[in-house]
Amino acid sequence: MATFSDLADLSPLQVLCVGRPVPVGADAAFGPLQWRTVATLDAATRNLGSEAAPQALLIDLHTQPQALLDWPGLAMAVRAAAVVVLADHPTRTQAWTWLRAGVQDVLDRDHCDDADIARAVTLAVRRWQQQEDVRRAWSIDLDTGLPNRTQLMELMHQLCALREREPAPMGLAVFRLEGLSGSDLQLGVAAAPTLRRKLAVRLRSGLRASDVVAALGHDGFAVLLTRLEAPQDGEKVVAKLRRLLQGPLTFAGQPVRVGVSAGLALHPLQARRPEDLLKVAMAAANEQPAGQSAAGGPRGEAANDG
Repeated sequence: MATFSDLADLSPLQVLCVGRPVPVGADAAFGPLQWRTVATLDAATRNLGSEAAPQALLIDLHTQPQALLDWPGLAMAVRAAAVVVLADHPTRTQAWTWLRAGVQDVLDRDHCDDADIARAVTLAVRRWQQQEDVRRAWSIDLDTGLPNRTQLMELMHQLCALREREPAPMGLAVFRLEGLSGSDLQLGVAAAPTLRRKLAVRLRSGLRASDVVAALGHDGFAVLLTRLEAPQDGEKVVAKLRRLLQGPLTFAGQPVRVGVSAGLALHPLQARRPEDLLKVAMAAANEQPAGQSAAGGPRGEAANDG
């Protein structure tokens, strides 16, 4: 998706209309729009998880204002796209409730035409993109460039919502490192950040492009295995990643020893909520002496090794 700052990008914004036909002649004073339509909120959820995910949702609530708050996919939708609601005479309370849930704008059907809708959708996308730019600026670990814990949790909320619709095993691994903090005392202040970057590259090299590596503070990493062929594959992947992290490290020509312990939580077998998955994985890692793993299965290659 283009960033908010890239105003020169005039490629059409992708808009999904939910429960209403495509607006007629609703282009272009604020930029081109490409419209699609689906009949239900459940169909919109499936579109959000597809390769052709929209940048905006225009949701027509007709005479069912409560339907939006009852929609299980709302949290995923407002994280993935700009959501604009069209309703019959929305009250102030309704509008504020929807805005607090992450909706970008609320329109009264009787007081807007198709051109007004197009304008509101375009501006909502730009506001959403600006908010994403700001959010990302605060969601990156500066040493490694990886997502931090806040960003990891947002991604997990999206994926857990998707897995409720498209069931498949998913895993969250936590790696606890010992020895990084002490390296600053021995080798200088640049040692720990440099070593963390090296370890982050190792983790990334052992995963598929669809898996996620995140930083957990200064002494840990998390790996989100977004889809597993079988639950036991998670143990194999974690064992492989732990071996990568435990390989020889040097800084300024000096060898550095880093201890690694690991824990794994499986969705949905052990937990369904992102917060609970993280607690299970962190507890498993903390119970192990550095150098061991709570996910130590048979050595071998897993389905995630491609």
